[in-house]
Amino acid sequence: MEVVIVPDAKAGGELIAEAMAQLLGRKPDALLGVATGSTPLPVYEALATRVRSGAVDVSRARIAQLDEYVGLPADHPESYRSVLAREVLQPLGIDMRAFMGPDGTAQDVRAACAAYDSVLAEAGGVDLQLLGIGTDGHIGFNEPCSSLASRTRIKTLTEQTRIDNARFFDGDIDQVPHHVITQGIGTILEARHLVLLATGEGKADAVAATVEGPVAAVCPASALQLHPHATVVVDEAAASKLKLADYFRHTYANKPDWQGI
Repeated sequence: MEVVIVPDAKAGGELIAEAMAQLLGRKPDALLGVATGSTPLPVYEALATRVRSGAVDVSRARIAQLDEYVGLPADHPESYRSVLAREVLQPLGIDMRAFMGPDGTAQDVRAACAAYDSVLAEAGGVDLQLLGIGTDGHIGFNEPCSSLASRTRIKTLTEQTRIDNARFFDGDIDQVPHHVITQGIGTILEARHLVLLATGEGKADAVAATVEGPVAAVCPASALQLHPHATVVVDEAAASKLKLADYFRHTYANKPDWQGI
């Protein structure tokens, strides 16, 4: 696992957007796995700037969804399909036909979960999966004690996650669904490159557990330690509890420019 400590969220967004741009330069039809929430917004903004300038061609790029609420209509403003349309597809100029995600309104949710895993496999797999991290160490909606071998499935959200997400529902936790479809940890680990972005002091404990703690289901993000190409990008606040922070700074500062992240 590579840990890159950046000054702030904007710098993290620029770094990851450049990695995506380089990937698209090598593989124009790359499948990018995207996450929702406020943390990845600097990535999408930086990538959109590159697209508008002509530095990046996304005409053949494909986008894959990480998770979705169960029961919210696809056109609900807070369904993740709608959120990603606003924050990723529209700014990048990518057509919805290049988008793939689970059906949160399916009558047979378990079948919808299995179908999404099949869709990802048939698409050739995710080339780069962008991840955020919850204050409890969850990735996607794989809450603590999720199986590290889990596939896309339905999960029940913890009260803390619903509290954290209430800000997107007018601050009303009663509007936040109790259930979601999420790529499982085993599914996430199949992506060729995992990039986790964490910013702010509130994520410092989760980042330390992910990077320096044991691989354990109680911190689902720690499964990234098992991946052959995982990059954790954190700002100074999120890195504040890393014991090896100086080592991580040293290794990145002395990394060959051609290597990328």
